[in-house]
Amino acid sequence: MKTFTLKLKEIFNLDTAQEPTLECYILDPNPETDPLRKHPSILVLPGGGYVFASAREAEPIALNYLSMGFNAFVLRYSVAPETYPEQLIEVSASIALMRQKSEEWFIDKDKIAVIGFSAGGHLAGSISTLWRESAIYEKLNIEKDLNKPNAAILSYPVITSDASHSHAGSFAELLGEKYSPETLEKVTLEKQVTPETPPTFIWHTANDACVPIMNSLIYSEALAKNNVPFELHIFPDGPHGLANCNITTAHAPDSPMVNPHCERWVELSKKWLTESCGF
Repeated sequence: MKTFTLKLKEIFNLDTAQEPTLECYILDPNPETDPLRKHPSILVLPGGGYVFASAREAEPIALNYLSMGFNAFVLRYSVAPETYPEQLIEVSASIALMRQKSEEWFIDKDKIAVIGFSAGGHLAGSISTLWRESAIYEKLNIEKDLNKPNAAILSYPVITSDASHSHAGSFAELLGEKYSPETLEKVTLEKQVTPETPPTFIWHTANDACVPIMNSLIYSEALAKNNVPFELHIFPDGPHGLANCNITTAHAPDSPMVNPHCERWVELSKKWLTESCGF
């Protein structure tokens, strides 16, 4: 396996004052099986309310999929005070780079998924619905749709700005001084779903006290209305931010972040990617 970190700001001449990086975990060619085999890949988008990127939802997640035969990537994207659409541009740059480097990195460029957690789930949903935003192509010199994921996994995602169900802080940090009814509408993701939105896997806990379960239900309804294939798992109990749901992302063995029932989402997502999405 090769591991290295790339500075997106240098590669794409991004405007951010921060230093977004792409952490890369690339499987080595295996001469005992198929030395030319190209692998499915996954881009991990940690949560953190657009204020920080959670380490618990970064490398431990990448290692899950690496062990399943995926190349894995973690984007440490810009956070507040940087505002929309900077984060969307950085995700686009990452996916485009993965496709541009597909030969060198042994990537199947038709099998690229994104996975996001909480606010990172919002970002994963954003690239699933807003990948054709003009601001992306104005900044990045890339071909049309080079930045579109083939599948998305949303983990307890922030979706809606509806005051009854919203995680208002994420939207406030994402939009900053650009906060207005028009921009809020743009990043309210259930309103941006179209039949071209990629297949989506969603999981959440019913009693999430931070990001209400209605976020996942509202998005699932939008997917259904647009005939977008999706799989939804609602687990009955568990706090927000479960990540791997085991000791790899918990403070202690007796932590509520250790939840064997919810931990099944990892294997379920792999089965969905391979059986439903052809990865």
